[in-house]
Formats: sequence, structure tokens, C-alpha cells
Amino acid sequence: MGTLVGVVGDDALGDALRDAGEAVERGSDGAVPETDQVVAVGEDAVAAVARADGDPLVLPVAAGRGVRSVPRDDAVAAVSGLADTRIETHPVLRVTLPDGTVEQAFWDVTLVTADAARISEFTIASTADRIGRFRADGVVIATAAGSPGYAHRVGGPILAPSDQAVVAPIAPFATDPDHWVLPVAGLSASVERDEATVELLIDDRVSRTISYQESVTISLGTPVRTAVVGESQSRFE
Repeated sequence: MGTLVGVVGDDALGDALRDAGEAVERGSDGAVPETDQVVAVGEDAVAAVARADGDPLVLPVAAGRGVRSVPRDDAVAAVSGLADTRIETHPVLRVTLPDGTVEQAFWDVTLVTADAARISEFTIASTADRIGRFRADGVVIATAAGSPGYAHRVGGPILAPSDQAVVAPIAPFATDPDHWVLPVAGLSASVERDEATVELLIDDRVSRTISYQESVTISLGTPVRTAVVGESQSRFE
């Protein structure tokens, strides 16, 4: 057998890799194996690996366009090719909440009103400037990996891997809203009106509510190294 490979998100794939002669350690109860290589199946699995301690080489499988993902049917062949791989590096966002708690996001961070047809007002700022203030249902701050997802559906561009983020208002009151591509480190988002309940979502998981005049700040965490093999798909097709 070769190098021990962790598998997160698909026990059946772990069995298939064992049948192909790979040494496999499967995650359990949401735990990420402490192996040098991890196969992460699906977007949730990739995000779970990003939040965990350690610095494994991650092979994304069936994980969408945000990373150069391998189709599920090609995963066994892709693992056998990990010895001859190119590496892409993706940032992880460290999100500091108003109470000082820190959470991590791989895809995106979203502030959004909890009730339909309610809007609030938001400010986006960097350490040097106030970038914009607008009324909207919310705002999404997406990494390059997250940029093909919800941020793109609300009008943001798709980014190549970098330490920049797409910032896009959600259903803005303005008819011609701005979208921004900004360095991740030092970004903040705050709520400027006490008119609606605003929820903070970290990679689509509801974290907590953000009150009037509260803000979240973003810095860079430990990046994720993803493997690019012959079976990896383009992020732009």
C-alpha cells in the first residue's frame, strides 16, 4: 500500500479506494483524519477540512466549480496520481465576531436579513477606506473558491485563486449596485440600520445574528493546498 489517505464525506469511496489497494483512514462524526493527504467529497467536506487543524494536501471530489474538482467516478484514478500533482493554494477566512469569537470560512461569509422582503443597510470597509454603504437584503464576501457560487449568482465575477475576495450586495435597493474585488485581510462588514434581524452565515451555516452597529472583521487563516491532477476539471467551464 502507498501513503495513508484520509477520506471525508463518502464512506463508499473509502471502500473503493481500499479495494484498489490504497491505505485509507475514514473520517467519522465530522472528524477529519490527520493524514498528509485527504480526499474531500462535496463542498461541505472541503470546508470541514479547511476548518480543521493540519495542512494536508486535499483532493476535492464532486465539490463544485470553486476548486478544481475531480468527478466522483474518476476519484480512484485521481488518488493513484497524487504523487504527480500540481498544487493550488486557496485562502481560508478568519472571521472575528463582535464578541471576539473567531470562526473560519472557506467559501464565503454572508450577512443577510432573516425575514423575506426585509432590507437592512450595510457598510463594507477595509483597514484604509470605507468601500461602500448600501441598502440591501444582505451582502456576501466570497473567496476565489466561493466566487462561482452565491456571489456569482448575485452578479459578482469568478476569480482565479488569490488572496482577494468578491464583495457583492444581495438584492440591493440601488438599480446599479457596485461589486468589489478586494484584498481579504482587513475587510469588515457592519449593520447600519435597526430595521430587520440580520444573520451571519459562515459557508451557509447560520452562526449568529448581527445587531445594529455590530460588525465582523476578516483576516487570512492558514491556506488550503488542493491537488490538481489529470482528472481535475476547470473552474471556468
